[in-house]
Amino acid sequence: MRLVPVLAAALAVALPLTAAADHIRADDVSIMIAPTNDFAAVLMRLENTGSEADRLLRVEAGDLATSVSLQTHVEEADGAVRVVAAEDGIDLPAGATRVVGRAGDHALGRDGDHAVLIALAAVPESGSAAPLVLVFESGVEMTLEAPIQRHPTAAAAD
Repeated sequence: MRLVPVLAAALAVALPLTAAADHIRADDVSIMIAPTNDFAAVLMRLENTGSEADRLLRVEAGDLATSVSLQTHVEEADGAVRVVAAEDGIDLPAGATRVVGRAGDHALGRDGDHAVLIALAAVPESGSAAPLVLVFESGVEMTLEAPIQRHPTAAAAD
């Protein structure tokens, strides 16, 4: 029946994605395509339910993008803020929740961490999903399907 795949796709977009592995939980995971269609942000809330700190070391996106970069913002002495690679990853203290790329506890903004899919191989359709692997310092590897969203000002893909 054709209605089942359509309903499944609608639910994938409407419901926040939650995945858990060991002491790490990922909620509200999605991929937001930039208005320019050439890169995307990985948006998520990470919770460490364990008693020891952990760190997100990398995000893998398969063939979706040329590379994925974990980034943060630093404030220079003159007050200017610039984006730099988070070369050591994104800290996830014990018992803490970190928001990556969304408004909240630790958000994309002047002091925020984020993951960026660089040089998209193709512009995925809004409403579809793409595989991501989150790799943590503790050895946890979490595989999930992240719904694709288009930034509200993004041009339609050709």
